Amino acid sequence: MEIKGKIIVALPEITGVSKTGNSWKKREYVLETQETYPKKVHFDFFGERADQYPLAVGDDITLSFDIESREYNGRWYTSIRGWRAEKNGAAQISQPGMPPIDPNMPPAPPFNAMPSAGGDEDLPF
Repeated sequence: MEIKGKIIVALPEITGVSKTGNSWKKREYVLETQETYPKKVHFDFFGERADQYPLAVGDDITLSFDIESREYNGRWYTSIRGWRAEKNGAAQISQPGMPPIDPNMPPAPPFNAMPSAGGDEDLPF
């Protein structure tokens, strides 16, 4: 699933050691959607994805995620686990292999495919 929004909270990294002795880490964030009635969504990146997708407050992103629920002592807990985050913006519009678009660059003049009928062009045909 995917959701778009802006990061409004970036919580500190949490680390620990599992029962089997393996270390783990997770980073949690809160995203606010850009709808008429904005929603706040708490999600996390776990393991290597915590380092793969560093986010900061103010980042406008598209989050790909999975929802998972589990039972503990008769209560159910639901988490949103992110697996990819793409920052939205002008640089994302450019094609792969092309340089990023500079938002400060003036637009190119319009291309006129039809020469004027004045006859003052330097074409040999």
